[in-house]
Amino acid sequence: MIYIPAGFAILFSVYLFFRVKAVSILKTEGASAASFEELKNCYETIQAGAKAFLWAEYQVCTIFVILFAVLVFILTSRIPTLSATGDSYEWKWKIGGLTCASFLVGAFTSILSGYIGMMVAVFANGRTTVAALADGGAGWTAAFNVAFRSGAIMGFSNCGLALIILYGLCQIYRDVFTDIIDGKRYIQYTQLFECVSGFGLGGSAIALFGRVGGGIFTKAADVGADLSGKVIGLGDGKKLDEDSPYNPAVIADNVGDNVGDVAGMGSDLFGSLGEASCAAMLLGAAIGEISTAGWSALMYPLYISTIGICACLVMHFVATDIWPVRCETDIEKVLKIQLLGTAIIMSGIMYPVTDGFLPNSMTIDGVTRLVTSDNVYGCVLFGIWAGTIIGFITEYFTSHTYKPTRDVAKACETGAATNIIYGIALGYLSSIIPVGLIAGAVYFCLKTTGLYGVACGALGMLSTLATCLTIDVYGPISDNAGGIAEMAEFPPNVRDKTDALDAAGNTTAAIGKGFAIGSAALVSVSLTGAFVARCSFSMSAASKLNEHGVNLMSAVVFAFLIFGANIPYWFSALTMKSVGEAANSMVREVARQWAEIPGLKDTASLDFDTRAEKRAAGEKLATPDYQRCIAIATNASLKEMIAPAALVVLSPIIVGSLFGVEAVVGLLAGAMSSSVQLAISMSNTGGAWDNAKKFTEKGGLNGWTVVYAGKKSNVHAAAVVGDTVGDPFKDTSGPALNIVMKLMAIISVVFADFFMSINHGNGASHAGNLIY
Repeated sequence: MIYIPAGFAILFSVYLFFRVKAVSILKTEGASAASFEELKNCYETIQAGAKAFLWAEYQVCTIFVILFAVLVFILTSRIPTLSATGDSYEWKWKIGGLTCASFLVGAFTSILSGYIGMMVAVFANGRTTVAALADGGAGWTAAFNVAFRSGAIMGFSNCGLALIILYGLCQIYRDVFTDIIDGKRYIQYTQLFECVSGFGLGGSAIALFGRVGGGIFTKAADVGADLSGKVIGLGDGKKLDEDSPYNPAVIADNVGDNVGDVAGMGSDLFGSLGEASCAAMLLGAAIGEISTAGWSALMYPLYISTIGICACLVMHFVATDIWPVRCETDIEKVLKIQLLGTAIIMSGIMYPVTDGFLPNSMTIDGVTRLVTSDNVYGCVLFGIWAGTIIGFITEYFTSHTYKPTRDVAKACETGAATNIIYGIALGYLSSIIPVGLIAGAVYFCLKTTGLYGVACGALGMLSTLATCLTIDVYGPISDNAGGIAEMAEFPPNVRDKTDALDAAGNTTAAIGKGFAIGSAALVSVSLTGAFVARCSFSMSAASKLNEHGVNLMSAVVFAFLIFGANIPYWFSALTMKSVGEAANSMVREVARQWAEIPGLKDTASLDFDTRAEKRAAGEKLATPDYQRCIAIATNASLKEMIAPAALVVLSPIIVGSLFGVEAVVGLLAGAMSSSVQLAISMSNTGGAWDNAKKFTEKGGLNGWTVVYAGKKSNVHAAAVVGDTVGDPFKDTSGPALNIVMKLMAIISVVFADFFMSINHGNGASHAGNLIY
């Protein structure tokens, strides 16, 4: 049920890799030899830049992981006792050591997941460009399939690795926590899953660095390249194109497309899967009937994910073989069918699985009647369809096929200001239905099945993770393919295909972010519940938080509810400012190169054929220093990600230590409720601005409101401003906020015993109201 589907997912990703590898970038048909040579140079430079960034980032991550692992080991070894007086605790180094070990395993598995996705995306971008050379429907099919299969490599390998390693960890810890008494085996399930929860912490800790560091890198390069195109003049009123090979920031921009949206997203959703699984298993261990039913019932949360792999595998062939893309209008249809088909298959298969492995009736804290396996199935079903509907709502608000984004494009007619106003309004409106669905899921799951139902609902939303990652990673691959086509000056029909794939990719990336945000909200709620339940294990029966609840009107709870709601804004301010500063440095570097590198401006002013003739004659042409721009983006991202990361990691630890566990509950609730609104609105606003720009570039407004609204027009210039502002919205701050709510919650769960050991959970300041 776990090893076979997960193992097959990894083998399938290897198979897909060889399918993508079969497309050669050394082909010499359909474009000039000079174009292919330029493509090869771009491909190799992007690949080298990606490796350089990941090496630098993962060095910092490794140092953090080692230092934080020491903190995890020490603090999780301090276990509270039920003594009636004094600050009572004892040291259990075995618990701390096992939690630390699972933290390290989760962190380095997350690093591996991000690395695989990043390298595959870089490997595939040039091949997508080459595949688009074929004429007619064959070109559409080939280009889409290369990008889609490349995304699937990350989707399936990520899910397979996460499940195999997490389940293996659970099996090892099961032996550690097994006692033989009078010939019978007794397993301490609660302690087992408390230690395993370190796996989710490790995954999310790396995801934070991947999302924040990668987001700062990618948008510093992207915004820097865009603004350089506005600043650098070629004479005769012409400006340097952002995708010109003579824009020194262009390679950093292409590297960045993969850094945040591929490596960052991979680590992000890996963390979501690990945290949701750990929360569900920990909460399941507290249900007597599930513990009594044994190991198979306890592993039910992992079955949701393995069944999801099977459903995603079936639907993959629908997109590439059964109903392939043959024209531009097919792209969004095929991607919609992926989402819808996977949800339908999961809805059917999960019923017999749930009925077969869970007890027929369960007694769960907070639920006034017996809970059945059908109730749990209902929670999984709610999660599956809430995630699917969030995906479709996201598509509606961010695709230029529909009215909202076209209205944003139309607003560009009167300038950048109205474009900004319309875009922000769209983002706020787009959050209403997703937030309503998330709130409905929380209400339904809590009402019918308690916190265990919320955790299973989150896993239901994540059950389509392989498909979700596939269509998300497909986006930046298509974006890079378009950039390479422009730099290598491939025929216009190639750029037409890659632009269409990229426009759909912007929407699919937004859909992926919607899934990630929705699942993160449910994971955060379930982890907050797991935190309350874990704190209650160390309390007397009369004081248990999970039985008597947390008083919202308590001074400490309400105060930290307000403070927690401010954390996402504080975090977003730090990341947005970091992007601005790094982009300024990038623009200054581009200007310096144009001023100091001899012949760069003259070479850029030549047409492509003239440059090719000069190269063929052996003349050496001036080239930008791409590596310097990559280094600027790398250094800025590594430096600037420290403050936001410290804010997220340290805030629950400091609050729990000083003000107690009730303050932590308020902090988590405030941060979650604020993060989900802000994350959805920022991600969708940025996606709409990006696609509004593409709508003007393809001439969508021509003859509608103005005579000409294509590239380089005044309308397009206003659209570019919106896209530039939206870049850090949708690719830095917005998607990183889902990690904010998850990471704060999982840190609280892991350190719950430490918080309880300080004045019985009331904190060093005695601010709490817990009475013993």
